[in-house]
Amino acid sequence: QVQLVESGGGLVQAGGSLRLSCAAAGSIFSTNDMGWYRQAPGKQRELVATITSGGRTHYADSMKGRFTISRDTAKNTVYLQMNSLKPADTAVYTCNADILQTVPWQRLEVWGQGTLVTVSS
Repeated sequence: QVQLVESGGGLVQAGGSLRLSCAAAGSIFSTNDMGWYRQAPGKQRELVATITSGGRTHYADSMKGRFTISRDTAKNTVYLQMNSLKPADTAVYTCNADILQTVPWQRLEVWGQGTLVTVSS
């Protein structure tokens, strides 16, 4: 079974930085689009950023210029570098990936378990 394992969340002061990582593990043939989403308390989940297998990126408007998504395709890993963090960025950040699994052979949309980012003022 394929799973996504996230790391890097935690507590940071406003203006600080954090780097999240999400590694796909299991019977993987390829990882296609990967992305990060977040859900703040009492709010709906929202897109943060996505990256294609070719490296093309897309960001939510509120994250542009502060967050950077990248990936290491060989390691099936996606990263989210977050700078100039604000209290409004406090949320559970979850990664998502479109994966071609080998055993059994099938295409899956996989979600991580989420990692909490707390930004204090």
